[in-house]
Amino acid sequence: VQLQASGGGLVQAGGSLRLSCVASGIIFSANAMSWYRQAPGKQRELVASINSGSSANYADSVKGRFTISRDNAKNTVYLQMNSLKPEDTAVYYCNSDFRNGRRYVYWGQGTQVTVSS
Repeated sequence: VQLQASGGGLVQAGGSLRLSCVASGIIFSANAMSWYRQAPGKQRELVASINSGSSANYADSVKGRFTISRDNAKNTVYLQMNSLKPEDTAVYYCNSDFRNGRRYVYWGQGTQVTVSS
């Protein structure tokens, strides 16, 4: 199983970035997919998730600014981030989650997002 995240970078406050995470080795369409982030000195937190039916949930801190989406044909989950703030600076990780009596969770390697003020 491999989750390959990309799209991070340095952006000014108010700017936008789109993160992508390509999955292999899983039945992508059957997995819930999520983006987490971890800022220096802080715990990893859930940013957004999308289930196999494409129903999405967001952390309060990103509602109205971030959009998670998925393309099952490309085994890819996206995170469109608009109106970025310095407090969005973190390493962003994608995550897959499948349950069928057992739970299978996998993590990508992370991509750095830095928002300058």
